[in-house]
Amino acid sequence: MEVETKFCEFCGAKVVIDAVICPNCGKQLEELKTEENRSNPQVIINNSNTINGIAGKKQCDKWVALILCVFLGVLGGHKFYEGKAGMGILYIFTVGLFGIGIIVDFISILCKPNPYYV
Repeated sequence: MEVETKFCEFCGAKVVIDAVICPNCGKQLEELKTEENRSNPQVIINNSNTINGIAGKKQCDKWVALILCVFLGVLGGHKFYEGKAGMGILYIFTVGLFGIGIIVDFISILCKPNPYYV
């Protein structure tokens, strides 16, 4: 038995004919069809609570973090920028994890995309 499909008007993906929300883009395809909705206002489903698809994450610029790592790495400047205050304090007391942490962080920041999320 073949399932009837239709196309999403927002992203063009194939969806089941009875779908109310597109599984690809998350947009509402049609109004809900019930007897109760004729007298009550329509409920709109909005899935826009994310920032670029990542909810609850802080966006950091790769190049700012890299410059902070080079010049303030022993004081944990790049860790404070990323919002990791505990690691920043650890870097202060251990002089950048004895220099090894700075080198590892420099390489890992260099390999990250711009912007990256923490």
